[in-house]
Amino acid sequence: MTYLRADDLPHRPAGERFRALLDRPGILRIPGAHNGLAARQAMRAGFEACYLSGAAMTASMGLPDLGIITVDEVCFFVRQAARASGLPVLVDGDTGYGEALNVMHMVRSFEDAGAAAVHIEDQLLPKKCGHLNDKKLATPHDMAAKVAAAAHARRHLYVIARTDAAASEGIDGAVARAKLYVEAGADAIFPEALHSAEMFREFARRMPGVPLLANMTEFGHTPFFTAAEFEAMGFRMVMWPVTSLRVSAKAVGRLYDAIKQDDGAQNCVEAMQTRAELYETIDYAGFEALDATIVKTIVPQGMPQA
Repeated sequence: MTYLRADDLPHRPAGERFRALLDRPGILRIPGAHNGLAARQAMRAGFEACYLSGAAMTASMGLPDLGIITVDEVCFFVRQAARASGLPVLVDGDTGYGEALNVMHMVRSFEDAGAAAVHIEDQLLPKKCGHLNDKKLATPHDMAAKVAAAAHARRHLYVIARTDAAASEGIDGAVARAKLYVEAGADAIFPEALHSAEMFREFARRMPGVPLLANMTEFGHTPFFTAAEFEAMGFRMVMWPVTSLRVSAKAVGRLYDAIKQDDGAQNCVEAMQTRAELYETIDYAGFEALDATIVKTIVPQGMPQA
């Protein structure tokens, strides 16, 4: 599959394909993919959607997740993930990049870039990771206005409202906010930083009929739960937002340490994806076959001997 052939492209808008996934029984598993290559690897592993985390996008740019990046910068990631994988992409929309008109601009931009779904949160700038302390919240009605703006602007984009209120307002405050956001037009709710199975179950019990998104991030407040466990708690979606970036960054750090220590990467070959494996992942041959003027590439096998 390449994005260059019209016959290889999905015929339905991304948001409609995302909704269709949620119409099926079972929980939708959404791995984080911090760039186009990771999104393609998620597709090849058999996943049917992927996620672009604000924390992963900013970290890949060498920046903290404090609401620094712009709509256009996020659209660059959206385009590459959607183009490379063909999957419906759920995108972290942070606080919507401003107020109602800014939210509407974000929705239009994300849809045009190929996004399937977006979540926006009820924090104030500078926003913080949902699993950190001292988050400042917008008023419920101000956030509801953003949700309504997103719903008015979208053609097919699936709109998820995230609430960070559990940490400061408890489960009662988080549920009250969630109900207001659903009334404003949210398709689903993302309760962030719940820290026990009891909290997840209670939130789901008090939001009957509303699709819920769980965040299975590492090194935060949420213990490890499997997708099946989240489903049993009443959730319809689960994502692993920054996991691909964490693993990749750890591996690259080890590589640079090894090059520094060994004066070369000769001792890291076993940890590398081979040229043939990379070309298979990105469908090098598929692109090459579209242009008969390119001589078929012969891929070197293994490492040559000195």
